[in-house]
Amino acid sequence: MSFILAIVGRPNVGKSRMFNRLSATTQAIVHDYEGVTRDRQYGQGEWYTKNFIVIDTGGFLPETEEPMLVSMRNQARLAIEEADAILFMMDGRAGLTTGDMEIANMLRMTEKPVFHIVNKVDAESRAAAMLSDFYQLGSELYAMSAEHGPGIDKLMDDVAEIIPETPSEDEAPPYARIAVVGRPNAGKSSLINKLLGQDRLLTSDVAGTTRDSVDTMLEREDRKYLVIDTAGLRRKKKISEELEHFAVIQAIRSIDRADIALLVIDATKGLSGQDKKIADVTVNRGRAVIVIVNKWDQIEKDSHTADEWRDALCNEMPYLLWAPILFTSALTGKRVHKILDEVDEVFDRYTQRIKTSQINKFIEQAVAMHSPPVQRNRRIKFYFGSQVATRPPSFVFMVNYPDIVPTSYKRFLENRLREEFDFMGTPVRLMMRARRRRELDFK
Repeated sequence: MSFILAIVGRPNVGKSRMFNRLSATTQAIVHDYEGVTRDRQYGQGEWYTKNFIVIDTGGFLPETEEPMLVSMRNQARLAIEEADAILFMMDGRAGLTTGDMEIANMLRMTEKPVFHIVNKVDAESRAAAMLSDFYQLGSELYAMSAEHGPGIDKLMDDVAEIIPETPSEDEAPPYARIAVVGRPNAGKSSLINKLLGQDRLLTSDVAGTTRDSVDTMLEREDRKYLVIDTAGLRRKKKISEELEHFAVIQAIRSIDRADIALLVIDATKGLSGQDKKIADVTVNRGRAVIVIVNKWDQIEKDSHTADEWRDALCNEMPYLLWAPILFTSALTGKRVHKILDEVDEVFDRYTQRIKTSQINKFIEQAVAMHSPPVQRNRRIKFYFGSQVATRPPSFVFMVNYPDIVPTSYKRFLENRLREEFDFMGTPVRLMMRARRRRELDFK
């Protein structure tokens, strides 16, 4: 289950710089103009083994009526509602403003932990003077500089105390957990309802850990499945125009609880940027994927339409070349019965273990077929390998120079692994490691 941190505050208080520091990226646009961050940015963060999702929101202006800023305000409110904890940032140089007070009053209405951050405090000698205005908020204050780093350790140590430990692989259940994700109105609910209505399925409701959700346990012959509900997508009424962006955070929560993601795409609207975002999140988080092109009954087609769709999906999402594709209609039930058959096959591959002897034979054959290229006048040598995890299948290869193994050669090894051991539907992770120094071959 993802722990989600939302960064909120007025425009230009340093939210994007904070996002970049916590997510170890530079994907948020940082500029000294109001309203540069219009939509939410999502990133993966870690603090001493504690993992979390961090959201950078647009600047929050409670009283504005300007259309773009209203949209940004709604984005911030969605982030606040779905977050587990909130980082409320204020500008120490500007002092406490009316806008800060309004945001603080709004945050007092939530029962979630709120960390009050006074940013742009670059010198300890100036901290007392810069903080004096902010003590009237009546909350613990964290003086820091998101740009330069001072003060972030104390803040994140306190945040980490409320982040739960990440469950180990051994705690995963023996059955497939299925998240049905995709942009709003792609037919996810109809698809689930049709799936649950199939003959020979026994269903029961179980409490979900996503807010306001009820997951469903299925039994079919000797197989069990947990279908993860994303009820949150259907309960926002006053801000329906923001659902397109809101889908990402719901997808993250569902994907993190799942083994397999059913990525539902609306055939009548084609592949969207939102579909690509959700697909990218799914792959980066190591989940198996089945692409469901839904509403197939509602488009004009001929004998080439399905192939054209496959080609388009491969071109637009090359990182999902290994994902099976089903063309379905939740309305008519066409091919819905094939979904669980595909889930069975993908789950078996997602959880399979390959013997070390087979991996070492594979390395020998792969290197004989295509030798690693010489890099920086060094010849790369593979010694042995093993599978170190499932969900997804993960492999470690012991190499004399792991840091210079080219990406192209890693891709070659991944493709050969897929051919040799049939990993359709699941990502495969490869890690290169050096042997202990006393074992290195310096020839």
